Amino acid sequence: MIHSETHALKQMQNEHHHDESHGSVKSYLIGFVLSVILTAIPFYMVMSGDFSKATTLYSIITLAVVQIWVHLKYFLHLNFITEDGRASTFSFLFSALIIVMVVGLSVWIIYESNAMMMY
Repeated sequence: MIHSETHALKQMQNEHHHDESHGSVKSYLIGFVLSVILTAIPFYMVMSGDFSKATTLYSIITLAVVQIWVHLKYFLHLNFITEDGRASTFSFLFSALIIVMVVGLSVWIIYESNAMMMY
């Protein structure tokens, strides 16, 4: 094989491997349908007003956590199956932790600064 054929073959293999890391149309549709359902249920609960405030609040929080999981699995393709998936998942979790810490500590500092200015 000449160099250009070898290069083209490697490029086709890389593209095929790259396509496998992304989801199929089926997985995107499953994610979309689950997201719509997980959005419609709390929307109905709030708009109907048939449920108590506590039930509505706990349902919204629970379904929000489930929806976060659906987005991470079906749209961001985070998984623990492959070594690359584990690395991506840990990178995402570390980034989320840093963002939560920065935002949370910033809110705490601003709140405490405001409290000190009031005295």
